[in-house]
Amino acid sequence: MQEHIWENEYRNPKLVTKHDEPQQAVKDFFKFLKKQAKKAGARQVDGEIQPLTVLDLGCGTGRNSNYLADQGHTVTGIEISETALKLAKERAEEKSLTVTYIKGSIGTPFPFADNSFDVAIDVTSSNSLSEKERAVYLKETSRVLKPGGWLFVRALCKDGDQNAKNLIKTNPGPEKDTYIMPEFGLTERVFSKEDFTSTYSPFFEIIELEKITHYSKFNSRIYKRNYWIGYLQSTR
Repeated sequence: MQEHIWENEYRNPKLVTKHDEPQQAVKDFFKFLKKQAKKAGARQVDGEIQPLTVLDLGCGTGRNSNYLADQGHTVTGIEISETALKLAKERAEEKSLTVTYIKGSIGTPFPFADNSFDVAIDVTSSNSLSEKERAVYLKETSRVLKPGGWLFVRALCKDGDQNAKNLIKTNPGPEKDTYIMPEFGLTERVFSKEDFTSTYSPFFEIIELEKITHYSKFNSRIYKRNYWIGYLQSTR
């Protein structure tokens, strides 16, 4: 658990952004779910899928949670940083949105009953978990999703990312394919396609997996970062 690092980061951002626009990848995923619902003949109102119960894993400042609540979904966000949660709640109140925000780590058992959610989203949140914490995250996410429920994952990609490979050599972390970010102290895990598949496939069917490239700013420098975008469905 790296709670103190995330708390410091949200107080004095070097990597995260505090804007409240939802991530395009999340919007695209829910468009995909809408198409899936239509194919399955699910009931829709005015062309929209019926409200879903959504768990935002590592919700940060609520940019995705608040957007999904505004779309009519019932959303719960779990976040380790008190500072991030405070901002998420304030923004929800400003927009008159109802979102359940809970402080906690996604690497520990979730305070939710079995089969509580239709969808879970993990937008580059689990990449800083240890392998022990990741095992809990996978088991718990599977447990709280309904049978056939969906998981959206954006994970750091090792394939074709020279910056990540250099960091593994120069700033190695304590576990496989991890590095410690300079001047930040956060340990991150990157995945090859094979590793991503072997990590998630015991719990989920990987419906779609795509590698994308983004450019991130850190301490006034621009870094190329590769990500996996995964659409996964519970096999329970």
